[in-house]
Amino acid sequence: MNTLHFLVIGKNQEILDTLKRIIENNEGWNATIQTDENACYDTIRNTDVNIVLLSSGLEEQFEEDIKTFCEKLDKNVKVIEHYGGGSGLLKNEVYTLFPNLQP
Repeated sequence: MNTLHFLVIGKNQEILDTLKRIIENNEGWNATIQTDENACYDTIRNTDVNIVLLSSGLEEQFEEDIKTFCEKLDKNVKVIEHYGGGSGLLKNEVYTLFPNLQP
């Protein structure tokens, strides 16, 4: 895996922009941000998403539904529930899922 593709879903645009900047500050990581829960399903289905990053402002039912959706896909999409904690925590969450990416 040369590039790690994130789909960051949340409701606070300022937080989403910050997460995108933090993610893309890492070589080989890129991020798409999305606030429309319904559009997320098509994005995951039709693009090379490795990680769905759940940010703040989402309803609990949507979070459960998107996790189930990702688990049922034959694409090995991982889901991270990230509600803050800085770039160090985010990197640890990613490296837990993809230990082969650790520097």
